[in-house]
Amino acid sequence: MAKRDFGTLRQLPSGRWQARYRSPDGERFNAPMTFATKREANRWLTLKAAEIEKGEWIDPDAGKILLGDWGARWLESVRPSLKPKTYASYLSLFTTQIKPKFGDSALTSIRPIRVSEWVAEMNARGLSASRIRQAHVVLALVMETAVTNELIRVSPCAGTKLPRLVVHDPVILTRVQVENLVKAAVAPHDLLVEIMAYAGLRVGEAFALRRKSIDLDAGAIRVTETLVEISGKTSFGTPKDHQIRDVQIPAFLVRRLRAHLDEMAGKSPNALLFVNKRGNALHYNAWRTWKFDPAVEKAGLDGVTPHDLRATHASWVADEFGVLAAGRRLGHSNTTITTRHYARRLEGRDHDVARGLDAFRDGKIEPGARTGHDQDDDDPPAAPIPA
Repeated sequence: MAKRDFGTLRQLPSGRWQARYRSPDGERFNAPMTFATKREANRWLTLKAAEIEKGEWIDPDAGKILLGDWGARWLESVRPSLKPKTYASYLSLFTTQIKPKFGDSALTSIRPIRVSEWVAEMNARGLSASRIRQAHVVLALVMETAVTNELIRVSPCAGTKLPRLVVHDPVILTRVQVENLVKAAVAPHDLLVEIMAYAGLRVGEAFALRRKSIDLDAGAIRVTETLVEISGKTSFGTPKDHQIRDVQIPAFLVRRLRAHLDEMAGKSPNALLFVNKRGNALHYNAWRTWKFDPAVEKAGLDGVTPHDLRATHASWVADEFGVLAAGRRLGHSNTTITTRHYARRLEGRDHDVARGLDAFRDGKIEPGARTGHDQDDDDPPAAPIPA
């Protein structure tokens, strides 16, 4: 047996060489393979010694944990920090997409090529690009936690080529189209449509509005809750990213809300503004089927969703008062979210820019003039919300 400063080498009866070493805590380990030459075995031990010296050594037995067991442990560890809907989504993806493929595999056996093959299999089964990417996110989180806990050296999810998302632009409605939609909706759901269009609330936030959410004197809606639906059951939680906010509303909406509050049967501060026939919280799919979609059809609109009302509000506000104002009303911590997913330039504004340049050329306006608020330097002058 050949001795070294680190580890030992032994030539086997087959003629191949075996390398052995001690871990930082003194436990003895064999190299996972044998070597054709003594030189190759020496090189492997040298690299292993360098790992230990740099604090990068990982117990080779640690990665033998099955992904199914580690993933279940990870899910339980993150459950308290996740919203119920997010946890339910993670659990569903882990149960239906990840565990069937990798559940019986040791963490160390999952290589990048297996992750790429898994993505290709999901794509072949017809899963949407969004669903595939979400499943990959969950697997990546599980594996990154394994890296953090020194079970594996690197995550096999790094660099996976994922299917490209098809981004569908929201439908941005005009004032007249929103008015027609409101007229087509049955009461009190016409008011619900107006709240989403003129306050920019998420659907869940609008469904969660209570009597105490409305400050008529201040002319504001206080957004403190959102209604989430998991497996057909509803529950209340904080808004997305926990962004509790006050949204100022126009006077006509204050008047409509005042009348609605006067007519409401529920007088408790916690009474929901909008309920179903049984007096319970609204269910999204039922509301779409029986209230919203018929109003869309009656108003002569095509393919409009409740989410489009929020995007419409964002576009109106961004075009008139700037992206910062729109982002604040929507509860976004970053205006990039506002512009990427919600606000769109309204049709015809490029003509306003051209007319503005004419006025600038003729000296009728001064450079840097502002007619709105929070506009970027290259924002065009503000114009009324289009009809």
